[in-house]
Formats: sequence, C-alpha cells, structure tokens
Amino acid sequence: MLCGLTIVCAFTLVADAQRGRGQGQGAEPQAPAPTGERVRVKTGHANVHTGPTSGNEVLVLAAKGTVLPVLSRRGEWVQVGVSPELRKTGMVMRWYKNESNGWIHDSLLEAAK
Repeated sequence: MLCGLTIVCAFTLVADAQRGRGQGQGAEPQAPAPTGERVRVKTGHANVHTGPTSGNEVLVLAAKGTVLPVLSRRGEWVQVGVSPELRKTGMVMRWYKNESNGWIHDSLLEAAK
C-alpha cells in the first residue's frame, strides 16, 4: 500500500510541476515602438515565439535573410515586429491572434545594415 501511495504522490507532484509548462508568457498585446535597429535571420529559419523562452508557442518560422525590426531585448532574446508580410511569406505554425510581435533567440540573428 505504501508503494502505491508513493507513486500517486510522485505523479501528482510531476503533474503539478508541468501544469502550464510550454506556454510561457504570450506576446505583449501592445508592442513597444521599434528601436530603429534591424536584424536579419542568419540560419535556415528562426522560430518566432510568443514569449522570450523556447517553451513559448511558435507563431511563425522566419526564413533565412528575413529582416525584422527590433522592439526590445530581454537577456538572449530579441523582441521583433511581426508584419502581415511575414505572415504571408513565413511558415505559420499556429492560428494568429493578431500578434504584432514575437521573440527570437539572438543566436539566430545578425545585425542588418
């Protein structure tokens, strides 16, 4: 009986720890104004996430060479503007909720001139 109780308790702890995981914070409804800086995707593609972690949903895949306006930075993450054109040319990963911004890890980007 003790073994069964231990398994149930362990399962409950794991389930509680994972609840809500993978979603993170969503894209801010009101994006900050562009900083004037622009970045270019330097890899085959870059995941544009709803928030500044890899656990956030992916909005769209931006192809290599895509140039995006920088809105802000948080650690190793860059908040970029998501234009209607990107929604047409990128590979959309989920249904949009009119997000005007998203986050890309800075290792996938380079400064655009």
